[in-house]
Amino acid sequence: MKKINIGVLIILLHTMGSVWAQDLQLTAKDSVVKSSWMFGLGYNFVDDSGDVFDELLDVDKQWNAVAFPSRISIGKYFESGIGVEAIGSYNKYKVGKTVDGFVNLEETDYYAIDTRVSYDLNKIIGETAWFDPYVGVGLGYTDANNKGRGTYNGVIGFRTWITERIGLDFSSSGKWAMNKGDGVTNHLQHAVGVVYQFKAEKELSKKGLEKQAQIEEILKEQQRVADSTAIAKKHKEEARLLAEQLKKEKEALRLLEAEKEKAAAQKQRREDLQVKINSFGRINFALNSSYLDKTSKKTLDSIAELLKENPTVTVKLGAFTDSRGTDKYNLWLSQRRMQRSLNYIISKGVVVEKITANAYGEEVLLNNCE
Repeated sequence: MKKINIGVLIILLHTMGSVWAQDLQLTAKDSVVKSSWMFGLGYNFVDDSGDVFDELLDVDKQWNAVAFPSRISIGKYFESGIGVEAIGSYNKYKVGKTVDGFVNLEETDYYAIDTRVSYDLNKIIGETAWFDPYVGVGLGYTDANNKGRGTYNGVIGFRTWITERIGLDFSSSGKWAMNKGDGVTNHLQHAVGVVYQFKAEKELSKKGLEKQAQIEEILKEQQRVADSTAIAKKHKEEARLLAEQLKKEKEALRLLEAEKEKAAAQKQRREDLQVKINSFGRINFALNSSYLDKTSKKTLDSIAELLKENPTVTVKLGAFTDSRGTDKYNLWLSQRRMQRSLNYIISKGVVVEKITANAYGEEVLLNNCE
């Protein structure tokens, strides 16, 4: 009874360990990005009312925007939390909006090129897999309301991730003019857009490392339990492998014998076909002639019929002459004999690919004359 209880306990521990390991599987949420490139595309909203921080949310009077994507960015973000980014944006100051302290009477373009260095606040507050707040500073150049200016920039924002690669970026930037001459004022620029993360290097988060340690402990326990029955399983596996090996060797021997039988049958078939072709006899021509007589046509008919009955069989057709006449004439004559014989076989429905035809003239003499 005690042995049975111990066995049940081992099975129970093994089962519970498997369940715990499944519950603790690492997922994408257990990893964080160490470094990556990031491309962004979205919209920007400019508040250049002249009062900077007064009435920040007065969208109707102070915010300027266009209906199409108007902001593009590219940046590299490092394991240290530092990010370097380049941003280009376009906007329009709309008629009726407050611009530089006055009601705008003419629609004008807004262009900005900015660079910034940002810091990921998760390095301070702790890593998350979906929420990345950041702050940053930078420099830029803005042409707004037909007035160009260099700017010192400060930014605060956050990104939230929909998938491992795609997220949303929200930010607000203050832009302070380096030179406030000619009525130039400081202004705010808000942005929202989609970001795409690529060439990312990842590592486990603190939570992921803790989960990995728990998984390793569970796996060690499972291995300890499994080792208690390892010897019996090993012998059983060796017997199974031996049986499979014997089965494979028996099958290999059967296949080898089948191949030998097949090769012997093919060889016998070739020999039988050769004997049959030889029984048709040679095709003879009259002196200086390439025309086929009745006997020659009968022989060619037999060859054509054999080729049609045996689709995989090919034959070699050779045309010769005796040594009378010049070499050039005899080669020409043998070519005509070869071509007439080939054309006749083809006319009987045999495809030309089944015949290899050559003309030898007096190069190969069959009667050994000189």
